[in-house]
Amino acid sequence: MANVLACMSLQATYQDKPADSLALVTAAQDQARSAFGTTSRVLSMLSMREAFAHATLGNRDSTHRAIGEAHGHFEEIRAIDPDPSWVSYFDEPKLIVDTGIAHGRLGEATTAEPLIADALRRENQTNQRGRAFHSFWLARTQLDQGKLDQACHTATQALVPASAVASERVSGHLREFYDQLAPHRHEPVALAFEARLRELLPPVSGSLRP
Repeated sequence: MANVLACMSLQATYQDKPADSLALVTAAQDQARSAFGTTSRVLSMLSMREAFAHATLGNRDSTHRAIGEAHGHFEEIRAIDPDPSWVSYFDEPKLIVDTGIAHGRLGEATTAEPLIADALRRENQTNQRGRAFHSFWLARTQLDQGKLDQACHTATQALVPASAVASERVSGHLREFYDQLAPHRHEPVALAFEARLRELLPPVSGSLRP
């Protein structure tokens, strides 16, 4: 039940319903804490989901607190913990990249960028969906800092794994990045990204307007 509620919380974040996201993750935490044998890895993941919800709401102090709790729980993980299979993905690189994403959602791009970049270097190369999604976030933090060339290069690198996994959510984020390039639409690097985007991720109705 905690896993289901946590997944619903994350979905609400992506649907721009941060209040629902916070309510759902709070319910997930209550469920987890009431269960016998809840592990530190589970609590760490749920604290990070809480950080996402607070960041989307713009609650800076609450986001930082939830991030700190996520790292605190993670430090208490033991090899003998009976982690459920659905949380096994939440390893150290995932903790780091999610920390960066939470900071990025708050607009703290200078803090977020090195965290996401570090996690990408350490992340499993076969995790194409994750690498595409995390590369989008790295590109977004770079663009937020005015690093147009770097941002377009990073986003372009994300297109191949994104096209391989056919995830509409990841594809949607990369099209969102294209929309964020509107002030720079005629720059060569932006035009090159657009061409590669159209090649690898054919536009859906209403997207990629000329």
